[in-house]
Amino acid sequence: MLCEQGESSRDLWTILLGRSALREPAQIEAELDRNWERLLQGLSFYKPPSTSAADKLKADKDTPQALKDFGLRISKLLGLDEQQSVQILQCYLQEDYRGTRNTLKAVLQDERQSQALLLKIADYYYEQRLCVLCCVLHLLTYFQDERHPYRAEYSNCVSKLEKDLVSNNRRQFESLSKSEAPTWETHGNLMTERQVSHWFVQCLKEQALLLEILFLYYAYFEMPPNDLSTFTRLFKEQGFGQRQTNRHLVDKSMDALVERIGYFSSLILVEGMDIDFLHKCALEDRTEQHQFYDQQDICKMLLTFSDISHHGPVLLAWVLLRHTLRPEEVSSVIRRLGHTTLQLGVFQYLTNMLQALGSTGNNCTASTARMCIYGLLSFVITSFEEETLGSQQHLINAACEVLAAPSLAELFWESNPNMGLGVILDSAVGLFPYKTGPLLQLLTALLSDKSTAKKVYTFLDKMSFYTEAYKHKPNDVISREDGTLWRRHTPKLLYPLGVGQTNLQMPQGCFGQVCEGKQLSVGEQGFLVRWEYSYSSWTLFTCEIEMLLHVVSTADVLAHCERVKPILDLVHKIISTDWTVSDCLLPLTSRIYMLLQRLTSVINPPVNVITSCVNCLIALAARQPGKVWSSLHHTGFLPFASTPLTNMAQTISAEGMKAGNYGNLLVLIEQPRGEYSVTIAFLRLVTTLVKGQLGSTQSRGLIPCVLLVLKEMLPAYHKWRYNTYGVRERIGCLILELVHAILNLSQEGDAPSLQSLCIYSLANTEAGQAVVNIMGVGVDTINMVLAAQPSSGGSEGPGQVLIQTVKLAFSVTNNVIRLKPQSDTASPLEQALTQHGGHGNNLIAVLAKYIYHKHDPALPRLAIQLLKRLATVAPMSVYACLGSDAAAIRDAFLTRLQSRTEDMRIKVTILEFLTVAVETQPGLIELFLNLETKDGSDGAKEFSLGEWSCLSVVLELLDSKQQGKYWCPPLLHRAALAFLHALWQDRRDSALSVLRTKEKFWDNLTTPLFGNLPPPSETTEPCVLESCAFVMKIIALEIYYVVSGVLDPSLKAALESFSSKRRYEFWSDYVRDLVCVACDGEEEGLRSLSESQILISAWRTLLILSTSHSEVMHLKDDTVRQKLFMDVLEGTKAALLMSQSVFCLRLGSMMVTLLLILLKQWKRWIQGLNGQSITQLPQLLLCVCEMVQDEALALIDSTRHTIQRGDVQEDSMETDSPHFQKDQQDSVCVLALHLSKELCRADEDGEQWLQVVRKLPVLPSVLSALELSLRSKQNLYFTEATLHLLLTLARTPQGAAAVAGAGVIQSICLPLLSVYEGPANGATQAFVRKSQDAPSWTGVYRLSLSLMESLLKTLRYNFINEALDFVGVHQERILQCLNAVRTVQSLACLDEADHTVGFLLQLSNFCKEWHFHLPQLLRDVQVNLCYLCQTCTYLLHSKKMLHHYLQAKNGEGLPPGPHPQHAVQPASKEQEEAESKALQAVQCSLLKILSKTLATLQHFTPDCCQILLDQSMDLAEYRTLFVLSFTTPAFDSDVAPSFGTLMATINVALSMLGEVCGVGLSSRSLLMFSMENCFYVLISQAVRCLKDPSVLPRDKQRLKQELSSELSTLLSTLFRFFRRGSPSSPASGLLPSAQTKPPTPGSKATPEGQEPFIQLVQAFVRHVQR
Repeated sequence: MLCEQGESSRDLWTILLGRSALREPAQIEAELDRNWERLLQGLSFYKPPSTSAADKLKADKDTPQALKDFGLRISKLLGLDEQQSVQILQCYLQEDYRGTRNTLKAVLQDERQSQALLLKIADYYYEQRLCVLCCVLHLLTYFQDERHPYRAEYSNCVSKLEKDLVSNNRRQFESLSKSEAPTWETHGNLMTERQVSHWFVQCLKEQALLLEILFLYYAYFEMPPNDLSTFTRLFKEQGFGQRQTNRHLVDKSMDALVERIGYFSSLILVEGMDIDFLHKCALEDRTEQHQFYDQQDICKMLLTFSDISHHGPVLLAWVLLRHTLRPEEVSSVIRRLGHTTLQLGVFQYLTNMLQALGSTGNNCTASTARMCIYGLLSFVITSFEEETLGSQQHLINAACEVLAAPSLAELFWESNPNMGLGVILDSAVGLFPYKTGPLLQLLTALLSDKSTAKKVYTFLDKMSFYTEAYKHKPNDVISREDGTLWRRHTPKLLYPLGVGQTNLQMPQGCFGQVCEGKQLSVGEQGFLVRWEYSYSSWTLFTCEIEMLLHVVSTADVLAHCERVKPILDLVHKIISTDWTVSDCLLPLTSRIYMLLQRLTSVINPPVNVITSCVNCLIALAARQPGKVWSSLHHTGFLPFASTPLTNMAQTISAEGMKAGNYGNLLVLIEQPRGEYSVTIAFLRLVTTLVKGQLGSTQSRGLIPCVLLVLKEMLPAYHKWRYNTYGVRERIGCLILELVHAILNLSQEGDAPSLQSLCIYSLANTEAGQAVVNIMGVGVDTINMVLAAQPSSGGSEGPGQVLIQTVKLAFSVTNNVIRLKPQSDTASPLEQALTQHGGHGNNLIAVLAKYIYHKHDPALPRLAIQLLKRLATVAPMSVYACLGSDAAAIRDAFLTRLQSRTEDMRIKVTILEFLTVAVETQPGLIELFLNLETKDGSDGAKEFSLGEWSCLSVVLELLDSKQQGKYWCPPLLHRAALAFLHALWQDRRDSALSVLRTKEKFWDNLTTPLFGNLPPPSETTEPCVLESCAFVMKIIALEIYYVVSGVLDPSLKAALESFSSKRRYEFWSDYVRDLVCVACDGEEEGLRSLSESQILISAWRTLLILSTSHSEVMHLKDDTVRQKLFMDVLEGTKAALLMSQSVFCLRLGSMMVTLLLILLKQWKRWIQGLNGQSITQLPQLLLCVCEMVQDEALALIDSTRHTIQRGDVQEDSMETDSPHFQKDQQDSVCVLALHLSKELCRADEDGEQWLQVVRKLPVLPSVLSALELSLRSKQNLYFTEATLHLLLTLARTPQGAAAVAGAGVIQSICLPLLSVYEGPANGATQAFVRKSQDAPSWTGVYRLSLSLMESLLKTLRYNFINEALDFVGVHQERILQCLNAVRTVQSLACLDEADHTVGFLLQLSNFCKEWHFHLPQLLRDVQVNLCYLCQTCTYLLHSKKMLHHYLQAKNGEGLPPGPHPQHAVQPASKEQEEAESKALQAVQCSLLKILSKTLATLQHFTPDCCQILLDQSMDLAEYRTLFVLSFTTPAFDSDVAPSFGTLMATINVALSMLGEVCGVGLSSRSLLMFSMENCFYVLISQAVRCLKDPSVLPRDKQRLKQELSSELSTLLSTLFRFFRRGSPSSPASGLLPSAQTKPPTPGSKATPEGQEPFIQLVQAFVRHVQR
């Protein structure tokens, strides 16, 4: 079958054009070997219907009956063999059918739908026929072209075709030209008039292509004489295309095709006469050797040629042939034929023919035709007198058209100047400068490259004759008697210009020859005189332009314009071809600006001269944009702004903008006439200036020009009047090229810039809608325009311009969406792109349907890229937009993705689109995954792949056997892995479950990790690095999400072999080297930075995961771990030492975080490392500290700079200033601080750190930066990281001493005030309800408290003064914080209270010093602590109350959500769980605060042993802390804390201990600790009261009674509790800051779990009861 034995003809055509995945010469050769017979057969490959074929089809068991029946209908409509009809149907269904396989059955059964399908298949069949011929044409075009990559393969194929190609093609041409048109009687009722017309157009196209093939064939191979007579007879009968059998069907639209048939008929006959060989024979005087030396029968036939213009060239060639071969027979016959030839206007005909062939179709065909005609023209001009050949202008036009072929201009300059076209040039020189046009037209055509440009320049620079016209003989001339020779007896200025201007002067004594026989122009009398005078034409041209400037407003202007236009065209071409000549042309080019200004401001401007001026400026602007712009914007030609542009709104409104002379010309002249040459030149000029990268002020000067294009042209150009077909498309294409160039400029700083103007206009104005309309053209319209072109192989037709315009529209839209500023509301452009329209006519559906376009692979690719962008940014469902076409479009996408010959870039783009869709388009991705469900044996759903699932293709691409094949290049493999990674990242469980069960899935997936890459210093394809990274990420996600026991066995095996095959070591080495190379060589390493970064990041993820999943990942070997750790260490050092570029900093931050995690996770193991690491870590510490110091100093500078500018507010745009360092969470400085902290933590005794501090002044630098940051309340991340480092250092005595010695108190104490004292609301902004985890300034304050606590704890008396300074400065905040617990129970507030009490606990060890320095503060703190104890007790006691407070006062403890709803609707289970968790967290915080508060109060009350045993103790030293009252504490600040408070605290702790299940182990220890301290304080305070003489005896008695009863009850409860078993108090264990000592010295834990403090309480009760 056709589709099975090979591709369709269109596929072969695509492959030969290089638009498929097959690019290697061997692959092309294989395709040609497989298909050469079909190419040889050509159209006869398709057979007519026959009974034998019908019988074979009936007997075919493999084809479904429905397809057979439909195949018979196709066979009848197309007159095609029945079997081939079914094959065509199957190929069509595979390639072009726009429905799904499921809908096909319904379509075939439905009459209306099946008729539409029949007509589409007819179009498809016609296209297949044309493609066969296009393939042959393509081979003949390039089989001798040395530059073509497949020349040898094409040449082999042509040699196979050579023998029968001509006879086959001729037969096919004959049968086509004689075939009868189909009718509805013979071909069925679908063969309507329209369909017949369609058939006939196809017939004409095929005839033209067959003749084009024959013409190209004969250009390379000689035509035998009998073939010439056969073709002559054939073409005569067919009337050179005009006497078709079906000529009654020809209408106006087919004229171009009929003309084309005529052109090729004529060319074949001329080529067949072999004029070049004739010329050679004549030169060498051996004419009898020519194959047509005696051919009489052709002569008889040609004598009858006379009535069709196509006969002209044939007759001309024949006249030349007979004249050369038989000069003695120059009879009346040859004269008559020659006369007929001129009557047919042969030279105009040649000009028109070459123009027509050059404008459409194959450039090679056009240049071959030019070569053919060049030989003819040259020999004609050499053989016959020029005067006998008719008008000189027609000859010159034809010669110029011929010389457009690339190599002919060089050939001309190398040939004899007295022969061939040289004769025309000579005659044109003879009339110069009387007539400038002919010579300049010829010389412009003779310019093709730099060498010819130099020759033309020199030719014009050294002229030796000056021809003038005279009506009468002037007075200053003397002549001979016969009047043939004149002599000048005075010098003469040739131009009547002003003094001092460039001019030409003919000297005295010049001789002039009066030309005999040379006529002046029609109707003029007088003489032509040729003066012997040497001059440079370039000076003359300058004078001509100067002259035009003089006469610009007089009646002579048009005549002068005619003389100047050829000059300008020549200048344009010579500068475009060879820029080095431009300096010599400066006198000319500098006058163009003035000329443009003058010509555009006259009443009826000469449009063609203005166009030529602008074209010259385009050529100049390509090299000197700045110079052209500065001269041009003074001319008033371009649009300009009369007021300076300040903002976007003013710019868009076009306020104060003038359209310039060009704008007026467009509206007043071009639009009414429908001719737009100036507009086309203007658009190209502005585009050239934009691409020239002008400075920002100059490019801002272009804003009015671009605004005119965006406001006046882009929205309206399609409505203008046009005289010529194709101009509208060209203007649209040029407008979008301009916009595209602007959007590709690098972003300029000051707004409004060209780019921001374009983005704003397209996003918000009509211009955007115009671009949307261009994109909405749709695939069907493009196919129609392509089909209407006379030649299918063209590269310049209207269809190609339309495709280019649509591609530019895609690219422009994509860039606008990418570059436009982020905003909450969708712009009009985005709305237009994503609005839902009914019946699948919205733009998303139109974009998706470009997948059906087969001509240019870039078109569907760019459409999919735009879809990808929209799927990412726009809030809409692509699936919904596709409507009922969704499944069909999915099938089309997958068909192209599955095809092995499809262009690889389309496949990659489709996979990238699907990758984005995984995250943003759930409906669409389900459609593409196409998973089918069935219920499994255990009742759960089981998924399997559907017939149209993208996963099938992806799995095929993953298959390790496919790797490296041409249909699976690395880039495509990477795209497939990226798609899989997206599925894993998005947790698409249904798809993942299918993938996991696929055989060899994990083996194929992990293959890239087992390959050996070349070292990073050598080149690797970047996509290979990315592929490896995606595999690592997928494995990491799988290990992380799936419980290790349930992991797939093949993945486990792969991980095991990863370890056993030493891949950890390989990748560790590779990543280390990659980091080193990337950071080291700015040049070499920069090729694939982003891919390197992705790989390093993936490896980092894998290593981090291995710290917690070492079992599954088989990373338990210490030596391997050591190797990995050392490699990370080296990589980190390399990245930190070379931190010049942003990329290095980014890498540094990644490596540092990895090292941090490894240091934390492998801490024990690292400390047991051998000596190697011991030397490495201090080196790294030193290196990191150097970096910290440098970065801290840089931060100081940048912060000072910011403060000076006064733009500290956070929303300032200037914080992005590139010159100064920014404070970010992952900035190098912050990460370096974290790393040095971890390194200090790894260094147990602090020795290494001390060595660094001795070498580097790192602490002073960091503390200076810290002080400045705190004062200015900037650099939050840096501040936090610094405090964390200082906290770590403060653990060891040496570290604490170094920190204190460096002046930490000066850097923190006073500057810290500005952190919480906001300028507006003083210290009241203290307790915002913020999450405690997010970095915040309150967090900085808490860290500072911790640091003070740690330093005081470590240094004790050496730090007491500094600690008292700190508490004195911040006393307001401290007291406020202790009070605040009553009103704000947010975790952040409680956390601060916890830190504050912790610090006070350490300080309470130094009561005497505190009392001496700050007695009042000490008293305030004691009172506040007692109140705090009461608050915590109350809140812990009443859970309901606490819950109510949390709900009412702040949402921090609770999960975020609209709180008022709680009252209305019942809370869900999740909400309740979340609330109870939040409640527990707050309770835990309160408990911590309570335990520390009681521990602190213990230091403010007398020592129990001392007060019980020492009678002479001074009670005045200790204040009474609690009031003598036993009521339960109320939640009220008026009620003073009393003994009742302490008893309540003990009771709350006991009741909480009772709720064992609800309380964790740590909380139970805390409860015991609180209870113990509470008893201690209670006993101490009670004894103090009992001993205090100022307390009344009655009160003492009451105290004893109350205590006795309360404590007895408590004791019995306690005994009961301890019998059940309970943890012992962590008196000094859990809270290392607690200083509690049991009162009974040396007592051990007694039996029955009796705690020492219980014995103390028992003793006290006995003491009280006495």
